[in-house]
Amino acid sequence: MGLCVLLILEVGCLCVPDAKEYQQDVGKALLDPPSMHQLLVLVALSLSSLPGLAPIYQRPTGNPATPPPLQYLLEPTNKLVHTQGGATVTLPCILTALPPNFKVRWSKVEPSEYMEVVILITNGVHHKTYGPLGSRARLRRSHRYDESLIITDVALNDEGRYRCQLVNGLEDESISLVLQLDGVVFPYQTSHGRYKFNYFEAKKACQDQDARLATYGQLHKAWTEGLDWCNAGWVLEGTVHYPIINSREPCGGRLLLPGVRSYGAKDKSKDRFDAFCFASSGKGRVYFIRGHLNFKEATQSCRTDGAALAKVGQLYAAWRFSQLDRCDGGWLDDGSVRYPINTPRAHCGGLPDPGVRSFGFPSKLRRKYGAYCFSAK
Repeated sequence: MGLCVLLILEVGCLCVPDAKEYQQDVGKALLDPPSMHQLLVLVALSLSSLPGLAPIYQRPTGNPATPPPLQYLLEPTNKLVHTQGGATVTLPCILTALPPNFKVRWSKVEPSEYMEVVILITNGVHHKTYGPLGSRARLRRSHRYDESLIITDVALNDEGRYRCQLVNGLEDESISLVLQLDGVVFPYQTSHGRYKFNYFEAKKACQDQDARLATYGQLHKAWTEGLDWCNAGWVLEGTVHYPIINSREPCGGRLLLPGVRSYGAKDKSKDRFDAFCFASSGKGRVYFIRGHLNFKEATQSCRTDGAALAKVGQLYAAWRFSQLDRCDGGWLDDGSVRYPINTPRAHCGGLPDPGVRSFGFPSKLRRKYGAYCFSAK
């Protein structure tokens, strides 16, 4: 059994053979308890006698090796594919030649490359789909070199990185594409006031409103488009932020520059904030029913019309993508009252910018408004 030596200097763990095999090299010092200096000498001698091991213990230098050039797959001209919720999108993957025996595997790569979910596998003639996303996926096959993936009825969770991999023996190749949904970010809090969500509750709250937690990148983009909000909220990465256009005292002070302020990573179970949700367009439409209705009456009015009270994400999507513009407050599914404005005017809140205005969460019994309904037809 060899002597195992652990070096702290980022060398790793090295197993050295029995001392008897090295007595001629290092003498009787091996037979006594070795000093640190002797251990280092022993390791140096051992490595010198095993020439193939030396590179393993060297710190990498220079740029990492670039992958070999593609031989069969055509490099896409644009690796970022934009679409909207409910749409049909094509992720391109084109062969420049047909290998004799090959397969093409489409998969969705989860965040941080931790997991890859197979969607479809084809041998160029037949294909098989896998999982919930596979039920909405098919090959385009506009010509015999075309292995592009078509996804129908795009959902919020479809956003992310996709890989088209050519499986061809030892010469596998792959290309990556990013599917990005156009959408709108909105802040969200409960009827009980601000800062009531832990991370998991914030995630569920967005899903309940036909949305999902926004990524930091989506929140930053929303800030560049004018989102100004003083309350901090969770984003998908588990960090907490708030976007400020107009610096002011309640929002960190007048001296701080505009930007997306950050609280950093927080305890997902214990810490509580609001949520920043992301919604995209989808099938269906949002429309307004005029009336003086309490919440129960508004709910029934939508049901009578073959619809349901709209969710907050659906109203924001209608405002952004369908340019819904009304000056009338109306009930929504969560018990809040809001109205969408695309053309600001004095008698519609007086604010100079387009947006979805909120009356908060009025009494469901005593207050009377119209209703914003959502029809999936």
